[in-house]
Amino acid sequence: MQKRNFFDDIDPAETREWLDALESVIEREGPQRAAWLLDILTNGAQEQGVLRTHLNTPYINTIPPRKEAPLPGDLFMERRIRSLIRWNALVTVLRANKSDDDLGGHIASFASSATLYDVGFNHFFHAPHDDNPGDLVFFQGHSAPGVYARAYLEGRIDEEQLDNFRREVAGKGLSSYPHPWLMPDFWQFPTVSMGLGPMQAIYQAYVMKYLQNRELVADHNRKVWAFLGDGEMDEPESLGALSMAGREKLDNLVFVVNCNLQRLDGPVRGNGKIIQELESLFRGAGWNVIKVIWGRLWDPLLEKDDEGLLRRRMEECVDGEYQAYKKNGGAYTREHFFGAYPELKKMVEHMSDEDIYRLNRGGHDPFKVFAAYNEAVNHSGQPTVILAKTVKGYATGAGEAVNKTHQMKKMDLESLKEFRDRFDMPFTDEELETIPYYKPEEDSPELRYMRQQREKLGGYMPVRRREASQSLKMPGLDFFANFLEGTGDREISTTMAFVRMLNALVKDKTLGERVVPIVPDEARTFGMEGMFRQLGIYSSKGQKYEPEDAGQVMYYREDKKGQILEEGINEAGAMAAWIAAATSYSVHNFTLIPFFIYYSMFGFQRTGDFWWAAGDSQARGFLLGGTAGRTTLNGEGLQHQDGHSHVLTSTVPNCVSYDPTYAYEVAVILQDGLKRMYEDHENIFYYLTLMNENYVHGAMPEGAEEGIRRGMYLLHEGKGGKKASKVQLLGSGTILREVEAAAELLHQDFGVSADVWSVTSFNELRREGIRADRDRMLAPERDKHEPTWVERCLADRAGPVIASTDYIRAYADQIRPWVKAPYRVLGTDGFGRSDSRAQLRHFFEVDRYFVVLAALTALRDEGEVDADVVQKAMEKYRIDPAKPYPVTH
Repeated sequence: MQKRNFFDDIDPAETREWLDALESVIEREGPQRAAWLLDILTNGAQEQGVLRTHLNTPYINTIPPRKEAPLPGDLFMERRIRSLIRWNALVTVLRANKSDDDLGGHIASFASSATLYDVGFNHFFHAPHDDNPGDLVFFQGHSAPGVYARAYLEGRIDEEQLDNFRREVAGKGLSSYPHPWLMPDFWQFPTVSMGLGPMQAIYQAYVMKYLQNRELVADHNRKVWAFLGDGEMDEPESLGALSMAGREKLDNLVFVVNCNLQRLDGPVRGNGKIIQELESLFRGAGWNVIKVIWGRLWDPLLEKDDEGLLRRRMEECVDGEYQAYKKNGGAYTREHFFGAYPELKKMVEHMSDEDIYRLNRGGHDPFKVFAAYNEAVNHSGQPTVILAKTVKGYATGAGEAVNKTHQMKKMDLESLKEFRDRFDMPFTDEELETIPYYKPEEDSPELRYMRQQREKLGGYMPVRRREASQSLKMPGLDFFANFLEGTGDREISTTMAFVRMLNALVKDKTLGERVVPIVPDEARTFGMEGMFRQLGIYSSKGQKYEPEDAGQVMYYREDKKGQILEEGINEAGAMAAWIAAATSYSVHNFTLIPFFIYYSMFGFQRTGDFWWAAGDSQARGFLLGGTAGRTTLNGEGLQHQDGHSHVLTSTVPNCVSYDPTYAYEVAVILQDGLKRMYEDHENIFYYLTLMNENYVHGAMPEGAEEGIRRGMYLLHEGKGGKKASKVQLLGSGTILREVEAAAELLHQDFGVSADVWSVTSFNELRREGIRADRDRMLAPERDKHEPTWVERCLADRAGPVIASTDYIRAYADQIRPWVKAPYRVLGTDGFGRSDSRAQLRHFFEVDRYFVVLAALTALRDEGEVDADVVQKAMEKYRIDPAKPYPVTH
């Protein structure tokens, strides 16, 4: 240990004795013994009322120079390659914005993180090779140009593609950010919706451990790397699962936080220190924290800092000051940083202003970065976060460390010349006018070195697997035969029917081990507690206690090989776990079939951005919104009742959604989804709403299967003779039974013949209608066009059409363009209420009586019945015309 004094120390001799004692313990008995003694001392101090509450270490590098692993390889060549990548990344964005299209792009983020990526690419990121699926890397979205620039040098992307950065419509472009949907062989994960990358990375590491502990995939010592920005860490999702990662000891996970001290508009923590703040958060959550703050040019100064005054100054300065030092140059830094103390100013008197300006930050020093990465990948028992200090807009001249640098997408010629000179690009001033790319010859030392380094690591990155190598055969509909025949006199809910189907899948010898039930602490709500004993709840620790219900049949069983992912009261975490399982076919070359079941009200609206990430990731699996509908969840009230989830999910292009009423409908949809996703390899995922209301389920009508899948089928023919007035009643989910009851009332009380249609998906009907309308528009020469499914169903049916659902009117209103008859829609617009189902349905005006009233009103408008018939119905069913309107403004 260095014999160091401490500035303002009132008793240096005593301090020295304590430090000598510590050094002696470390030398003779090892660091573990020293750590134990420090813990005992800290506990004793706390018992005496001496509290040390913070979780920070000094504002210096975690790894001292003497313990840094040496950086291997050709250091000159690596700097040269890094320069080439920096140049081409810059040129990619500049050229994209030469025209008036203002396509955008980001220069500053990659400029600050180039070294962080380069060291990873050269020495750490393992590509898929042999039977090893390789590492997972979540690239920071704003750094995409740098990843493209490397791929260009590797020959994976050509100059035409770079010139079409952010120009994708013609088919030869590059996506603005990491988007697997747009570049399915390249990007592994979507990350630019900031905050989603961190949580997805944590749960990818978690599901990787889950697969390994269940012995479904081999442990190849794979790592999940997540590159993040310090400003991004303000997103709640960025920090929301840190404790889970620490609790689960995810030592396959490495976060690299690029702490350039700036977010989009200005400093991240101008009045504080974001690195110290993040250190305390991660350390408190059980992470291994490695700080890479100062580059090696600072090492001699820190070595000479005998009294700790330089360290004290480093602690005093806030991030806003550090930004100003880099922006204003060496003379300013000499005066304002070192000049705060005469002793410090004297320490650097031998240095020029340029020397002071060149004092580098740790994130730009490949030696420091390599040492941190090496420590991270060899650390066990904890996830690791590397907090690397950098400069935003590094080396971009006028754009370096200024508040507006994030928005920079163009560069003045003088700054471009400086960039060229700094990174040794062989262009004349005249050539710079064209903003040229630069790529050496294929047999150049630079490209040979790049290839050699990547060959050692298994190949090029990033790369994405489109399909698992093993094909799966899904069961036919006969697998669910029991559910097609009805329940007889037994009353069950669709939730109960689904759980029984899930149990059947779990017991299947081929698919059973691949089924992943996921619940956010609601298994008992959905009747899934029987699976606790049968499948076990996954726990990396197993079960170290005897559960209080151990004597019961359905006791709470945790198991290291457990199959259920029970994620606690955490919809976002459960959704991230579902995405990880739903992309397992690509990430692990092992297909999982995940079923995430949750309260529908708290699904999409809590985690909607994750649904878009799932779509982008080409996730495949089932999302199940339980206790769905505004009126099915009696007694819960305003925030618990779902009247809009289907409207929201309709916005995700590859989410296929259904609102089934009967068990046979659930079975048909489930089997169809299994086939489409896992046998036909369609890049879609399914959303089904389920209800907790018990009722009798009939057998599937003959020929209904196609209509169930397409979104609509005839459930009941109307009763009555040819002369009876006709109406078409549409319903879905729990309100379909009200529609059925309304048909009976119309026939019995008013002699109206009502056909009843079960609409399993207004969303799918709308999508098909939109496609059909587009085909018609683009083929004007054709006299006849194929009708939509809605048009086919209603073509030969007389009378107005009435739709009633447990969702807001916008849901059923989606098919209006293809309903040629008069169309009325009932729905549950407004806030929820606490009451019984019957009262709620009457309040929202979607029950059988309002369906009858809507049908009679439509017939009156058509001249089929008189107004007094409508009035008679209101009196008969006690419908108060002064009843309050459910929608409150």
